[in-house]
Amino acid sequence: METYENLVEMFEKSAKKYADRPLFGVKKNGTYQWITYREIAKQVDEFRAGLAALGVGPGDKVSVIADNRPEWAIAAYATYGLGAQYVPMYEAQLPKEWEYILKDCGAKVLLVANDKIDEKCRPMLAANGGVETLQHVINMNGKTDDATSFKGVAELGKKNPSPSVKPKPQDICGFIYTSGTTGNPKGVLLTHRNITSNINAVHQIFPMAVDDVSLSFLPWAHSFGQTVELHCMLSYGASMGLAESVATIIDNLAEVKPTLLFSVPRIFNRIYDGVNKKMQEAGGLKLKLFNRMLAVAKEKKELEAANKSSFVTNLQFKVLDKLVASKVRARFGGRLKYAFSGGAALSKDVGEFIDNLGITVYEGYGLTETSPIATANSPLGRKIGSIGRAIPEVRIEIEPVDVAPEGQGEIIIYGPNVMLGYHNLPEETAQAFNAKGGFRSGDMGRTDSEGFVYITGRVKEQYKLENGKYVAPAPLEEKLRLSPYIANIMVDGTNRPFNVAVIVPDFESLKAWAKSSGISFVANEDLVAKSEVIKLISGEIAKYGSEFKGFERPEKFVLATEDFSTENNMLTPSLKVKRRNVMAKYGDQLARLYKA
Repeated sequence: METYENLVEMFEKSAKKYADRPLFGVKKNGTYQWITYREIAKQVDEFRAGLAALGVGPGDKVSVIADNRPEWAIAAYATYGLGAQYVPMYEAQLPKEWEYILKDCGAKVLLVANDKIDEKCRPMLAANGGVETLQHVINMNGKTDDATSFKGVAELGKKNPSPSVKPKPQDICGFIYTSGTTGNPKGVLLTHRNITSNINAVHQIFPMAVDDVSLSFLPWAHSFGQTVELHCMLSYGASMGLAESVATIIDNLAEVKPTLLFSVPRIFNRIYDGVNKKMQEAGGLKLKLFNRMLAVAKEKKELEAANKSSFVTNLQFKVLDKLVASKVRARFGGRLKYAFSGGAALSKDVGEFIDNLGITVYEGYGLTETSPIATANSPLGRKIGSIGRAIPEVRIEIEPVDVAPEGQGEIIIYGPNVMLGYHNLPEETAQAFNAKGGFRSGDMGRTDSEGFVYITGRVKEQYKLENGKYVAPAPLEEKLRLSPYIANIMVDGTNRPFNVAVIVPDFESLKAWAKSSGISFVANEDLVAKSEVIKLISGEIAKYGSEFKGFERPEKFVLATEDFSTENNMLTPSLKVKRRNVMAKYGDQLARLYKA
């Protein structure tokens, strides 16, 4: 098995070995057009030489503000090939956050996606009195022939060829800034060895192949999208079709026809909601066949787990898979074999649902600080509901903490995937490790007798009710989001007699329900005030929270008319709820629920 020590070696070996294979697909004029490994490698060579001509060398920082696109990857591999460090940011971030990161990392070059971002960032150039280190802003969509456009820098590189350097495994390849639910983002220092140890582990345990295709929508600015999709897929010689946007994922799945899907639970929850909603609307025989298909698929898996088989079950499965499941899979392109979930805990119900559709679900776990994979389910061992076992070369320990029930504790991670530390933050770096040098994940969990790990919540988010009972809100919120009428939710009850919640309804579903129920309304504000709607949401909490302990279920709630988003600063770019910001807006309303 091939192993890699740095990302330059990995890229160049793949570019040579898979030269004629399609690497990136981009939708233009209504159809996906594919660019080969050879073409991308040529552009990497040109752009690397262009950056070198601008004075970029070992240790320099090249930053980028762009969604996934070929230029993002070209610039990344060009940067690594100079021994420089790549610092990605999100288009959805605020300009003040971009400026903070540019200053903090000491960026020399900034690549931007379009004219709009260019306009906001050009005043940040050192020459304009902005960030002291920033010498160049390069527009990926720019039409100029000079160093202000991606095209111009590539042209500069054609005239001044520059060979790649091979970084040492311990050299930093990039910073990934954790969005953080509080305070300024922290720059996680990741080395070539950190990332390549993840790639090498994936090659040992995952069933990817050269003819695999993914639909890429997870941002490469996030460690999951960058390592698990971009770097790993490229190391296999596989192909990535780039989604136009999160809103077009279902349409793009049908066009790209992927074999693999890399996603966070929020997207899988959407698939779960969408398919269930469609079947409920269809009703009748279609719904009966759909429910029977799910039941038979579950029965077949239970028999297989017990090393048993049933001719009748197998026959029913074959018929129902062709009649029902294959038609659902066709909506996702018809070729989807594996779904990889990470970024947060996937609901067991959703995992089993996707799996029963004939798409094998592999859930993994990790953090930006662990490059990111620390544990994963794989063909070597899989339990839906768990986050798998430690990947090769990684070790997991559960360290007891005061706020954890017996048998649970903080997940501690050891391995070559663990970051060097946080940039310019020695105290925070020291606090991130325990006395034995293990990385403190901040996640609570437990392990079973076979080494499978289960997440039970966040250490810092866990709180005590007035009666002394501990509550971990994240798993509760994830479960309640499965309701077709709940788009978002935050549960709280710190030092209070019971839990309450801020709930953002799924207004599309809610309005359809209201119209069919003969409930009149003018605006969302009217709708959330209706007693029938409050009764409906209460019923959804009872239904989807049926497995909660009595004290865990929210007894009262506030219905919000504005979703949590990055724009209103209630979600991080990696879609985690900023609990402090939600409480700042809705805290008074929640407090009044205890007096009502």
